[in-house]
Amino acid sequence: MLHYPEIDPVALSIGSLSIHWYGVMYLLGFAGFWWMGTRRARRSDTPLNAEQVGDFLFYGALGVILGGRIGYMLFYGWDVLADNPLNILRVWDGGMAFHGGLLGVIAAMWWYAKRLGIRFFQLADFVAPMVPIGLLTGRIGNFINGELWGAPAPDFPLAMVYEGVARHPSMLYEALLEGLLLLIVLMVYSRKPRPLMTVSGLFLLGYGAARFAVEFVRLPDAHIGYLAGGWFTMGQLLTLPMLAYGAWLFVRGWQRREVIS
Repeated sequence: MLHYPEIDPVALSIGSLSIHWYGVMYLLGFAGFWWMGTRRARRSDTPLNAEQVGDFLFYGALGVILGGRIGYMLFYGWDVLADNPLNILRVWDGGMAFHGGLLGVIAAMWWYAKRLGIRFFQLADFVAPMVPIGLLTGRIGNFINGELWGAPAPDFPLAMVYEGVARHPSMLYEALLEGLLLLIVLMVYSRKPRPLMTVSGLFLLGYGAARFAVEFVRLPDAHIGYLAGGWFTMGQLLTLPMLAYGAWLFVRGWQRREVIS
């Protein structure tokens, strides 16, 4: 049986300043996006050059942080927000939602594509294969923080003992599925020009399927619990539109077969 290694969430302390591993994981995700994006920008079929990758990263990072925080408060912490709207600023208390961060990035892509005079899905198809880098590092940050544990699983060989209970390490499942595996799938698929919208559609499908599956063993937020008569979690309900829209984009893209190179 594996045991949680009890990692100190603080990576470095300098006087009263503490640098947390979770923040470091975000920085690594952004750095990985920039590194891979600048290399993909060398291709003739990409809408951005290396300098523009760095510019978009700034706006995309704002979308991730602002959208992630606002989304968490709206989807998972509405009671806290209603009690005091200023609680949305208490980022040190934790609380980031992927679906909110995704909406923030979509807004950033829409604005930046309009600024460059390119089509939205040209940019979205370029950005999508790099997003799993941040998902991978973010879930590792969850693991270091000892959060988002799964249900008890005393007989499961990959379970991990945390606070005396053997549980599914669901954050590591997500790191492998929506992070590493999705990264490989998208990078392989996008190695050559593909029909417009299909890379974005494949991302939504891949993330949606991974998240929906892991939610079956990941415990829901205690103050929300299971929804829809006890069948689904909030994460699963928020993921259903992603699966439907991703499937539509992928099929529609191949029907149109519009390749921009």
